[in-house]
Parts: sequence; C-alpha cells; structure tokens
Amino acid sequence: MRQIILDTETTGLDPAIGHRIIEIAGVELVNRRFTGNRFHRYVNPERDSEEGALQVHGLATEFLADKPKFREIAKEFLDYATGAQLIIHNAPFDIAFLNHELNLIDLKPITAYCPEIIDTLRMAKDLFPGKRNGLDALCERFRVDNAARTLHGALLDAELLGEVFLAMTRGQESLMMEVDESPAAAAGAHVAMDAAAKLELVVVRASDDEIAAHDKILADLDKASGGNCLWKA
Repeated sequence: MRQIILDTETTGLDPAIGHRIIEIAGVELVNRRFTGNRFHRYVNPERDSEEGALQVHGLATEFLADKPKFREIAKEFLDYATGAQLIIHNAPFDIAFLNHELNLIDLKPITAYCPEIIDTLRMAKDLFPGKRNGLDALCERFRVDNAARTLHGALLDAELLGEVFLAMTRGQESLMMEVDESPAAAAGAHVAMDAAAKLELVVVRASDDEIAAHDKILADLDKASGGNCLWKA
C-alpha cells in the first residue's frame, strides 16, 4: 500500500476569505516503510500572511516572493500524490486549502486524485478522548523526538506525523504479510507451526489431597466473609 503523509502551511485559517498555501510537503510510505521519496515546495501565495500565521510558521512574504506559484507546481504535486492514500493531521483544514488552490486553476478536488484520506486527529481523538491530540502532544505520547520543531514546517511536520501514525497503528503490522519475507523464512515458520501442532500437551491434574486443601481454603474464606463469597453463591 502506498501512503503519503501530507502537511501544508498557509497564510491564515480560511481559504474562503482568500488565504493560500505557502508550503506543501509529502513523505511516502510503502507497506508501512519510509521510502525516502519526499515532495517539498515553498509556494508564493501572492499575498501576505496574517500575523498569527506568521508567528506559527515564520515564512515571511520576502522569503516567498521568488518561489513558484501553486499553479506552477500543481502538476508535479499531483503526479507525486495521485493514487496514494493521504494521511493528514486535521485533514479538513488541509483538504479545504488544497481544493481551493486546485479550483483556482480549474482542476478537480483532491479526492478525484486521492480518494482515500485518513485524518490522524480524528483517530487520536477516538483513541484518547479528552486528551491533548495536537502533533506535539502525540509526539510526546508516542516518544517521537520533536526537538527540532521550534516552528511549524510542512516537511518536518509530515515526517513527525509519519512516525506518530506508524506508532498509532502499530498493531496493524500483524495483519499484513511482509512483502519482503524470504522463502526460507516462510518455510521455517511453517515448519515451526507443523512441529507445534504435533506436540502432545501434558495435563497435570490435582490430587485428592490438593483438592481437599483447596476446598478448605475456600471454606475458610467464606467463613471469614460471613458467607458472602461470590463463588459460593
């Protein structure tokens, strides 16, 4: 299975009032393994960031002025992401911005290219109701080193989220066949299973004296509780 851990940074909180993507990054997983295939672009949003957003990501208008516009990287991004399952923290936020950018250049919504989307924030809220479930809190909970995260950055956040996602879904590994399992290892596993199936289990039964001693202990406990032992009911 091919999955893309995706993150964006933006000029503000709402694309409906003209806010734009300024950074986009993806980190690829194939069969739950990082491949090293990353996508990372800064984007000229053709507007300033709000002060609150600037304090979060630190990407000044001057830094972004010579970067490509989204329409100039859209094909490259879609070539990278198409067909993959997207994994996003607080997916509705990033999806709204992606759809806004794609709509501006007359392209279909992101779900036309990536129909499957997993929201790790929703997953975390289901797993840890009432707890803090931001990326920093999840890194702390799953012991993922986020010391380098002094500001939000799309590529670093995508890499951290990838580690968190694998930790959150660790049990799923047992449900997947290892695609790189060698024939020798598979054969060895089958031999071990066959040998185990042929073992004769030895049942050691309690003697009459042991049963009597056990019954006496239960009777003493029942007496001490005033006849209120549940196992005697």
